[in-house]
Amino acid sequence: MRDYDEATSFLGEWGPFQLSVFFLLSASIIPNGFTGLSAVFLAATPEHRCHIPAGANLSEAWRNVSIPPGQDSQCRRYRLETLSNYSALGLLPGRDVDVTGIEQEPCLDGWDYSKSLYLSTIVTEWNLVCENDWKGPLTTSLFFVGVLIGSFISGQMSDRFGRKKVLFATMAVQTGFSIIQVFSVNWEMFTALFVIVGMGQISNYVAAFILGAEILGKSVRIIFSTLGVCIFYAIGYMLLPLFAYFIRDWRMLLLALTIPGLFCIPLWWIIPESPRWLISQGRFQEAEDIIRKAAKKNGISPPDIIFNFTELQEQKELIHKSHTFLDLLKTRNIRIITFLSILLWMIISVGYFGLSLNTPNLHGDPYVNCFLSAIIEVPAYVIAWLLLRSFPRRYSTASTLVLGGAVLLFIQLVPQELGVLSIVLVMLGKFGITSAFSMVYVYTAELYPTVVRNMGVGASSMASRMGSILSPYFVYLGAYDRYLPFILMGSLTVLIGMFTLCLPESHGMPLPDTIEEMLKVKGFSYKAGKRLKREKNGKPNVLSNTAL
Repeated sequence: MRDYDEATSFLGEWGPFQLSVFFLLSASIIPNGFTGLSAVFLAATPEHRCHIPAGANLSEAWRNVSIPPGQDSQCRRYRLETLSNYSALGLLPGRDVDVTGIEQEPCLDGWDYSKSLYLSTIVTEWNLVCENDWKGPLTTSLFFVGVLIGSFISGQMSDRFGRKKVLFATMAVQTGFSIIQVFSVNWEMFTALFVIVGMGQISNYVAAFILGAEILGKSVRIIFSTLGVCIFYAIGYMLLPLFAYFIRDWRMLLLALTIPGLFCIPLWWIIPESPRWLISQGRFQEAEDIIRKAAKKNGISPPDIIFNFTELQEQKELIHKSHTFLDLLKTRNIRIITFLSILLWMIISVGYFGLSLNTPNLHGDPYVNCFLSAIIEVPAYVIAWLLLRSFPRRYSTASTLVLGGAVLLFIQLVPQELGVLSIVLVMLGKFGITSAFSMVYVYTAELYPTVVRNMGVGASSMASRMGSILSPYFVYLGAYDRYLPFILMGSLTVLIGMFTLCLPESHGMPLPDTIEEMLKVKGFSYKAGKRLKREKNGKPNVLSNTAL
């Protein structure tokens, strides 16, 4: 029987139907750019100091010295009762009393927050500072816990209920629970809702990714997978600091970031279900109806018979050997690849989200820094696409990781007065890590055989979510040493870049079907093992010519 791509080749590659699916599905990713990194502004911590109440009975001189200098000013103050007694006796600080010898106390009356950058954030709303400062990074980490849960269940839901239904259901979850978040009455409610939003956010992204890859033709798929969804995600990310700059209140900002999701509702009547999925479910007539509508939209007359329903049914009923996650550890070769892939995805995710979440802590304006962090992703995705087209996967991934990690290590050598140079190095690091992040999806899928490819990529993706959960705490370490996050992320990124050279090369190689056919880890040359090369139409079956 002809395969799906051959049966639908009469549609062409870039007709009106494909263009609409490409751009509308990519556009549906824009709200993910808002949601995925909205914590940069929603959970930002402005400058703050202990509040001194008006009824403290302090003279102006004692009020001016009531806050200790330096880092202690954020969480400590001099004991107000003692200051009030000195003030009542007419003693002056510095001349009559050594201020540094006065006992200190916590900020018992709350804090005064600077409003130069933010009118309000969840930090100022619920005082997530000092002894409660751990709640800030925990909020972001729990969002990524939701992402982890969503990535685990979204694939199964998509296989069972359909790509289109899951796409719009998860967009509804992301948008609906974000709106409810606006009315949060405490930190616990906000964080619990943030977990659910995270589940919808990643499921929406994955469903759109799969739907586009299955509908679009061979030559369009890799462009959609690297430039389409990634570029539009970056567009959403770029719009985030623009919204935040003009809307400084966290509730109104969150509402503004949520509203664009409502504009995706009309797409339900435009974007079709995946014909491939319908065929896998035995719904052959529905799949053929979609293809005929696509042909009509492209101005093409379809053949009288597109699919042979009898052959499709026979193919569907074929029983294949079942595989489990234990097969990812079956042989020494696949164990090494699995271990390195999990490590690779986790560290890349730590670097990507760590640098993205750290933009408010960089020198200069946090809105400008966040915009630069977003816009640098566009050339990173373009470079990744070009490297995937023409260069070996192993060296491309390793070189971008080493570049990204090395420049982060140099930041500690930059004098403090050259803050702009530090920002340039951070953006170069983000460029390298983002390029690697884009390429690793394709590279990992090419390394695993068909029988366990989804499980292999899924395990690596879950490791990536673990990295994103850890990333806020890398940023948190900056409170103790501003260079420590960059040293850790840079060192880990360079290290995993070097380990990537141990993986086999897959560029231009036939995709393996069985575990025995996998490319060998040892050495740097291609060893086919027991495998007989598969040829189809005179060309190897490489990933760029298959559905991801």
